[in-house]
Amino acid sequence: MQTTSLALHTDKYQINMMYAHWINGSHKRKAVFEAYFRKLPFGNGYAVFAGLERIVNYIRDLRFTEEDMAYLAKQEENYKPEFLELLKNFRFEGTLLSMKEGSLVFPNEPLIRVEGTIMETQLVETALLNFMNFQTLIATKASRIKQVAPNDVLLEFGTRRAQEADAAIWGARATYIAGFDATSNMLAGEYFGIPTKGTHAHSWVQSFDSELEAFELYSKALPEQVTLLVDTFDTLKSGIPNAIKTAKWLESQGRKMSAIRLDSGDLAYLSIQARKMLDEAGLTYVKIVASNDLDENTIFNLKAQGARIDIWGVGTQLITAADQPALGGVYKLVERQKGDHMEPTIKISGNPEKISTPGKKDVYRLISRKDQKAIADYISYPHEHVEGMEGKLRLLHPVHATLQKTVRNFDAVRMLEPVFVDGKLVYELPTLNEIRAYHKQQLALFWPEYLRKMNPEIYRVSLSQAVWEQRQKMIEVYLEQNEE
Repeated sequence: MQTTSLALHTDKYQINMMYAHWINGSHKRKAVFEAYFRKLPFGNGYAVFAGLERIVNYIRDLRFTEEDMAYLAKQEENYKPEFLELLKNFRFEGTLLSMKEGSLVFPNEPLIRVEGTIMETQLVETALLNFMNFQTLIATKASRIKQVAPNDVLLEFGTRRAQEADAAIWGARATYIAGFDATSNMLAGEYFGIPTKGTHAHSWVQSFDSELEAFELYSKALPEQVTLLVDTFDTLKSGIPNAIKTAKWLESQGRKMSAIRLDSGDLAYLSIQARKMLDEAGLTYVKIVASNDLDENTIFNLKAQGARIDIWGVGTQLITAADQPALGGVYKLVERQKGDHMEPTIKISGNPEKISTPGKKDVYRLISRKDQKAIADYISYPHEHVEGMEGKLRLLHPVHATLQKTVRNFDAVRMLEPVFVDGKLVYELPTLNEIRAYHKQQLALFWPEYLRKMNPEIYRVSLSQAVWEQRQKMIEVYLEQNEE
């Protein structure tokens, strides 16, 4: 999917800061920002990183158009014409590193690192967070649903309740990354190659004189893809009996009905009764689809009640992430140019969890050589050369000095991949099916206790000795400077 220029898909304060830097003559100074989130969504044990493809499209096509220039010229800030001319010739010439889409990711570790002039690194913040936060949130929600229905077919049905077209289309893509099997959104299918699925609405049944007539006419029109919605009037007394009659007619034509769909009522009870009625009619091959405001909690409970549902159509609760509609990812300056060298920066806060970790950092996933399972994520400075490290490695908790662990016999896998280097795209975007396969590989690296829906074990994200000491030193310097 191509993305047109979205240069003004940004907050006004980004433009104002860029302008102020230009007035000050500091707009070409180098800076490093890192994007991350502080808290896992939904009380989950992990998040699923998504949104990179759209970020790549955005940065690759980033241009200020003549229309953009005209709009900026009318702003009350009265930007000087020379500044607007600078924007007219703007191109992203920085460096961006990122986690791969489909990666399992955790709080307070860099998911994206952006290096460049303060002007370009500041400009991309808003759009980068917008794309990363939404798609990561939806992919994580979808993965939670997949965890409770690992062997069932999952359909994304959320378009009509999504917050506009972009959310529906890119949200459908995020759900597919995390294990959903198809979407109802045809445009997402066209853009990304996601399989599409659909049945019919209640209005189809209401359009005819009888439910049986509606079923028969639909089956004649689409004999290879017959899934009938059976709850327009009375599921057990009308819908299923008429669906059975239609299925028998299809058999007489040498064809088979695919499924029936339940969209209201007691889904556990109705699915049990429907399965019994279908089986007694010799229609053991007909699947049962359920929809109606489903999410991972409802599906988990329906399974506990013995529901006989094979296919789940999940819409509103998924595409809107209804129980937590924002990820809360942030973008923080971690390093800046001072004179002819770069120095780390820190954000101090009264809330300890909001204190940033200074300096440009790498992330490594430590994999046990014994069982090929993830031990921890390790945050270090680039000069520490963790890859190929032998012997033992001490893992330090970002906040609590007493929470330490020493690991041995591990492989360190670098998680941040170069995507743009000096403005040039150096990363070959994988296909959606490759991303989906990579996500499955990522899941296989983790023990089940980190993946479970309820009360997951907390996965360790640790700092190197150098990072931990730098952070503590800068905090202490700040405290000394502000002593009364």
